[in-house]
Amino acid sequence: MSQRVRGVIAREKGKPVEVTTIVVPDPGPGEAVVKVQACGVCHTDLHYREGGINDEFPFLLGHEAAGVVESVGAGVTDVAPGDFVVLNWRAVCGNCRACNKGKPWYCFATHNAKQKMTLEDGTELSPALGIGAFVEKTLVHAGQCTKVDPSARAAAVGLLGCGVMAGLGASINTGGVTRGDSVAVIGCGGVGDGAVAGAALAGATTIIAIDTDDRKLEWARGFGATHTINAREADVVEAVKALTGGNGADVVVEAVGRPETYRQAFYARDLAGTVVLVGVPTPDMTIELPLLDVFGRGGALKSSWYGDCLPSRDFPLLVELYKQGRLDLDAFVTEEIALDEVEQAFAKMHTGDVLRSVVIF
Repeated sequence: MSQRVRGVIAREKGKPVEVTTIVVPDPGPGEAVVKVQACGVCHTDLHYREGGINDEFPFLLGHEAAGVVESVGAGVTDVAPGDFVVLNWRAVCGNCRACNKGKPWYCFATHNAKQKMTLEDGTELSPALGIGAFVEKTLVHAGQCTKVDPSARAAAVGLLGCGVMAGLGASINTGGVTRGDSVAVIGCGGVGDGAVAGAALAGATTIIAIDTDDRKLEWARGFGATHTINAREADVVEAVKALTGGNGADVVVEAVGRPETYRQAFYARDLAGTVVLVGVPTPDMTIELPLLDVFGRGGALKSSWYGDCLPSRDFPLLVELYKQGRLDLDAFVTEEIALDEVEQAFAKMHTGDVLRSVVIF
């Protein structure tokens, strides 16, 4: 029997979001209904509202969430009612060419629920990243549910569902940061600070945070940055070199997604160093680099999709580190808000007042 719950939708491109009634069907084969406890307000949700992802309106927004499994459909064995889970948008298939190569974090055929949640008039909703979690209960594929320690705070660990995991993984998984490395992170929002925290966890000894906002740079210090650079006041490339013996950083994480900051990242790395792009560019952006510099500097230019994470491997580990006090996920939560405050949270993103607003149910 379907349920009616409250949720946040983007009905039209660029229009304010609205809270309305969502119809959630009973889970079918391979699906689960999750009672959402907390969901972070991620910039990707704003991209959906602005039509920057696709035009499949109306969208059920929200995807960075944690909650409790309420019911499961036929064939579901990995999670059961009552399990505390972090939702993910990488439910690996186990059969695609990436999975068969033993690299499931690159899965090309991730699963989503087959049934659709709808409005009361039957209009089908497009759930953000296949999740849609600005809602009291959501329908997902069971593989999108990753069991973690139930004693963890939902508002904090739910952030592993997207932005914080993207940043942590950009450093650890994609960038391969290891002990003794020097790391520079350009852009110190939630994703960038996740990259800073990941570099600290991996044992980097020099961690340089770069932004145009002194407040964000101070936040980055709290996550482990050893040095900060205000990009309005210094030449980023030269400043990074000055802090790394004139060489540049071993790994540079670009968490902005703009041509000018990517160029800075390219030239701020050491010879044979690595650039990791985790900031999301818009479709119109292009970049031009001298091909001789690409060849002559060696190293690697990588992009990081969801921090190249494998939720079943990474989420429980990171939650355990959080429980041990070694990963301060609580510090990413700037404020806890109600469901009807999502539009105001989007506005705060533009002013840089928050790392994460988190909807609490």
